[in-house]
Amino acid sequence: MTDLSDLRTLTAGLNAAMYNWSEEGVRKELNAIMAKDMVVHMCHPFGDMPGDQYYESVLAKLHFSLPDVEKRPWIIMAGTDDHEDDWVGIAGTYIGTFVKPFLDIQPTGHLAHMRFHEYYKIKNEKIIEIQAIWDIPELMMQAGAWPMAPSLGREGLIPGPATCDGLQTGDYQHDVSTKSKTLVIDMLTAMSKHPEEPQEAMEMPRYWHPKMNWYGPAGIGTARGISGFRNWHQMPFLMGMPDRGSFRDELTYHFFADGPYVAVTGWPNMKQTLSDDGWMGIAPSGRMITLRSLDFWRIERGQIRENWVLVDLLDVYRQLGVDVLGRMRTFNKARATGSIPIMSEVAL
Repeated sequence: MTDLSDLRTLTAGLNAAMYNWSEEGVRKELNAIMAKDMVVHMCHPFGDMPGDQYYESVLAKLHFSLPDVEKRPWIIMAGTDDHEDDWVGIAGTYIGTFVKPFLDIQPTGHLAHMRFHEYYKIKNEKIIEIQAIWDIPELMMQAGAWPMAPSLGREGLIPGPATCDGLQTGDYQHDVSTKSKTLVIDMLTAMSKHPEEPQEAMEMPRYWHPKMNWYGPAGIGTARGISGFRNWHQMPFLMGMPDRGSFRDELTYHFFADGPYVAVTGWPNMKQTLSDDGWMGIAPSGRMITLRSLDFWRIERGQIRENWVLVDLLDVYRQLGVDVLGRMRTFNKARATGSIPIMSEVAL
């Protein structure tokens, strides 16, 4: 097991290189910390790939479309899961001037932002696995190119932690971290009791702060307070997939915590059937789907005050036979999708 206080800084060089982005600098830092057999699990449509394809297949495309792109983390945490695996979890925003198409999303010529959640599995001070979800629908919405149903929640530039302490430093707090992780697991256990048991069985006021923020992905949106969470995400989700939580034994979870912050991945985390009322405007199909979700929670005085959630929604649509990017391209047939020549190459 790596010293967890030091583990947080393992990606510091890469983060710095992606803040002052140059291909040479990012490639150098990436090559320095990735294991030879590193694997990358990216959100749809990128998919899985070996580490030596990561820059060319993923990062280069972002840099091409936003030439002045910056990576701005607002959570960096580390921890060890119950399988004795070490992880670094990073959440933040990619920002830059959107001047060239990205995945055929037409550029806007303006500042664009795209939230990211990225998990790094570490062994012998090297990255052996990356799991990453980028909020691509968020970028599509800024371009006026979202072809699916509108969100029930609200979209916008998602903030970092209210306490401004997401970049964890100092000695690793084992006792606090264990307590935080236990609280989140207990909350998820209680939440899974519904809909088989009454709504009160979830005990949400016990675990969630009354002024909680649930920062969902674009396509679902953000909700404020327990009532907002229930109205704009939880109840529509459960009504569309009431067998949620029935297949936990078929999944593997990786929870890790760092002080007041908790993270989880499973890749996938959930397995359920789209039925009953459907979900996100999608008619019920009776299909079994899996959900990839990378989540961060922040604990404040024994309750969850903030929860950042990214779900690979484009992959959900893919499993249901809906090609979101294909629909977007059809919408864009009558729109200009070329580059916007407003930036000085010298400035880059």
